[in-house]
Amino acid sequence: MSFPLPDTPHLEVLQEILDERASWLERDSAVKFRDAADALADFRAVSCDFSGDVVRIGLADEVDDDQRVSIEKHLRAFMPWRKGPFNVFGIDIDAEWRSFRKWNRLKAYLPNLQGQDILDVGCNNGYYMFRMAHQGPRSVLGIDPTVQFAYTFRALNAMAGMDNLRFELLGVEHVHLFPECFDTIFLMGILYHHPSPLEMLKQVMAALRPGGALILETQGIPGEQPVALFPAKRYAKVPGTYFVPTVSCLENLMRRAGCGQVEIIDAHAMSSQEQRATEWMIYESYADYVQKEDASLTVEGYPAPLRIYARAVK
Repeated sequence: MSFPLPDTPHLEVLQEILDERASWLERDSAVKFRDAADALADFRAVSCDFSGDVVRIGLADEVDDDQRVSIEKHLRAFMPWRKGPFNVFGIDIDAEWRSFRKWNRLKAYLPNLQGQDILDVGCNNGYYMFRMAHQGPRSVLGIDPTVQFAYTFRALNAMAGMDNLRFELLGVEHVHLFPECFDTIFLMGILYHHPSPLEMLKQVMAALRPGGALILETQGIPGEQPVALFPAKRYAKVPGTYFVPTVSCLENLMRRAGCGQVEIIDAHAMSSQEQRATEWMIYESYADYVQKEDASLTVEGYPAPLRIYARAVK
């Protein structure tokens, strides 16, 4: 049983949204995910380890060979796997993103998460939620409006049995329903997907308790001037991309949104070392998004992306 929702004055409105979105889980397009999650719920890991680069749920010797074949079949129903890596009862899931690289860049700059209430916006399948769980937070609420990810997390946590983790089919547009509810908010890979990033950041900051920390990671572009790229249609083949800032633009944006003590942790050029196709994600990936003859440009001719990491306090 997961923890209850945070104590918010908007609980009634929030529950109406959640009740409506629960119907998404019953759509015909969700059947394969639901069936796989139900099947995997029969397996409960004895041993879990979230301390390393690979999120480990169960050991190989906790199941027999036939069970492992069945588990792998059901795990593959959740393809494509975007975030990872995971190891489930000895089965390696090599996801598209080598997400531990992002976590390792951040972890020295994180507040002490023990006993905290945390929000992970755009949590995907929960990889980072499990990494947070290693530090013993009181609660981690992950939100993402994607049914595939909801069922993937449901399956993983049914096997892992972490009562302080919860997933809801919500988006960043619902963060305002949680005023001053969280000690730390992770906002990673979200900012450039929103057409109004300043207003979005203001709402995110309002969901932090006084003294709380914002951990932000975003796509960006090279350059010294405080400007942002606004692509005509797509950026690196992604249609839902709006403002892609330089580092100084991001700093200005964060300060004008009410962020205090803004600090840029890191900014580096993207590469296929971090995001690439695998047998668990067989479609196009980063190498297909940039020009083959000049990897400093996207296929549309824009500057290829940086990944920028920042933190701030309320």
